[in-house]
Amino acid sequence: MDAQERAWRIARWMNERDQVAVNLGMKVAEAGPGWCKVKMTVTEKMLNAVGITHGAVTYALADFAFAVASNSYGQVAVALNAQIHYPAPSRLGDTLVATATEETRGRRTAIYRIEVRRGDNTLVGLFTGTVFLRDDKVEEWMSKEEFPA
Repeated sequence: MDAQERAWRIARWMNERDQVAVNLGMKVAEAGPGWCKVKMTVTEKMLNAVGITHGAVTYALADFAFAVASNSYGQVAVALNAQIHYPAPSRLGDTLVATATEETRGRRTAIYRIEVRRGDNTLVGLFTGTVFLRDDKVEEWMSKEEFPA
């Protein structure tokens, strides 16, 4: 199996198994080695008290894209550090797209940049994160039916 196919299979598996992503309606739109795009539509239950998207929701979308991109090679990656900036708000009905890109990948750590944008291309979240690359493989967490050899 080539790297692109492996990344897409892992992305689909994570999209079905990550309960935060499932419960917030996140969908992986595209994925490849070290990158992905994840979409989500803002619902009423995602709003804060002043009617804009809660920061935790935007963070969760960026964090899920971070997870998909960093695990896309098949080596388990877990967050060491992450931060986010909120340069503009999003609101009810907005479709948000989180685009994760790998900035650098070493033997034990990797750094990612995730941009979250509204449908009009306005940046609503700028997330950066570092992962630790463990020794175990994502495939070890997947059943043989989901990820045949």
